[in-house]
Amino acid sequence: MQRVTAQLVAGLVAAVLSLLAEQCWADGGGPSLAERVIWAVNAGGEAHVDVHGIHFKKDPLEGKVGKASDYGVRLPILRSSPDDQILYQTERYNEDTFGYDVPIREEGDYILVMKYAEVYFAQSQQKVFDVRLNGHTVVKDLDIFDRVGHSTAHDEIVSFSIRRGKLSVQGEVSTFNGKLTVEFVKGYYDNPKVCALYVMKGTLEDVPKLQPHPGLEKPEEEEEEEEETEGGEEGGKKKLPPGSKTRVQSGPRTPNPYAADNSSLMFPILVAFGVFIPTLFCLCRL
Repeated sequence: MQRVTAQLVAGLVAAVLSLLAEQCWADGGGPSLAERVIWAVNAGGEAHVDVHGIHFKKDPLEGKVGKASDYGVRLPILRSSPDDQILYQTERYNEDTFGYDVPIREEGDYILVMKYAEVYFAQSQQKVFDVRLNGHTVVKDLDIFDRVGHSTAHDEIVSFSIRRGKLSVQGEVSTFNGKLTVEFVKGYYDNPKVCALYVMKGTLEDVPKLQPHPGLEKPEEEEEEEEETEGGEEGGKKKLPPGSKTRVQSGPRTPNPYAADNSSLMFPILVAFGVFIPTLFCLCRL
């Protein structure tokens, strides 16, 4: 009797705890961002804990594949938190394709975040490479400088899911054997690289956003806001179609030189013809 009572009590406690956990999740009290990260590496650098509590491990490829570089530590990295600039200042590169293996044991929705900054080249088309995920090309022709410029943080974010032994990414499906292989593929321009990367459970909305880059990006609120321009005889406002640009008037309109009146230029030509034709006629009569 006592054993039955104990089992009932244990079952009741487990049910209450389960309900409490579900309620906490519904109220936003689920796992933190750091707790959802299952794997994180500071490529080419030492271990680091970022402002979100994510624990980046020391690069496991040290002394095995490629070369580590801390060339970027002399540069401030735009768009990055001062405490996390090291994640963009160190990197690992290789003269051939290289990558990392990430063990994943549970099904679900996942996000791969790869961190980059171009700290060496000062123009585009100097370093261009692809990124593959278990053989699927998920980033094509990545040119970091072309995306954001020099010494500026840039994150490439790829969502994927694992269910019933299948990996689904960007509309492609393949068999999954418990290991996610992230490869940085050698291209025609210099060597592939990565500064840091991590894999987390969740969706795109769960990924922390980088700071806005003045001149390169508009805040999402501005992009979604309907643009308006003044027009009409009564000074009313006219809504522009979505995605259209508002032309900024910086002064009076510049006259079109090709639309000018050319009649003054034609007068001397007509006079010349008027003199030339009678003279030619007279010469022919002689």
